[in-house]
Amino acid sequence: MSELTITLLRLGYLALLWVLVLFAIGVLRRDLYGTRITDRRRRKAAVPAAAAAAVATEPARPETAPTRIPRSTRSGGGPGRLVVTEGPLRGTIIPLGASSVLIGRAPGCTLVLDDDYSSSRHARIFPQGGQWFVEDLGSTNGTYVADQRVEAPTPVPTGTPVRVGQSVLELQR
Repeated sequence: MSELTITLLRLGYLALLWVLVLFAIGVLRRDLYGTRITDRRRRKAAVPAAAAAAVATEPARPETAPTRIPRSTRSGGGPGRLVVTEGPLRGTIIPLGASSVLIGRAPGCTLVLDDDYSSSRHARIFPQGGQWFVEDLGSTNGTYVADQRVEAPTPVPTGTPVRVGQSVLELQR
């Protein structure tokens, strides 16, 4: 083999080793500092120039305001918010609507818990038939409603504590 080929192989091998080292550092950083929790209220990302040009060529669509469900039509005056009463996120309030609330450590959950005792997709709180239910999604440590482990979708009355990992949640009016 020529001297040039050997030098290129050495540089390629060196680059591959650096990629491996940087990957290992990324894994260690995620293990030490946990998952990154994103603030969904400040999610306005900059639009790339190519995407902005594509949007500029599309016809303008009328923007509509998001539909709010009045409190009086929400499941017969039932709970209007989910409140974290104990745990690292104490005081967090999630307004309830017609959709379910996914709870866990994964960044895609509605309520993201930074808790070693919760699973990535731990539990789901959802409305059905005029009342709210909690369902454990196969978590390791379980979900508890008033100190009773949830095995199937269980109704949650307003003010009843729901324990997910180290956090305690309540449905409130």
